[in-house]
Amino acid sequence: MKNYLFLSQILVSIFLIVSILLQKRGTALGSVFGGGGTSYFTRRGLEKKIFWATCIFGALFIILSLLNLIL
Repeated sequence: MKNYLFLSQILVSIFLIVSILLQKRGTALGSVFGGGGTSYFTRRGLEKKIFWATCIFGALFIILSLLNLIL
């Protein structure tokens, strides 16, 4: 049982990393140095699905981490 939790946590963490890397930001670090980053946009289509997938993978990762700690 513990091995399955451990392997599923590894898989979820890989999916979480990939979903975070797939999200794009307009200026990235440019806004830190005073670049334009004042525009706001809403997520639509695939961006919205990737955002929600990231939220779900993050929640799954936290749940699996707590289960690994308890068990």
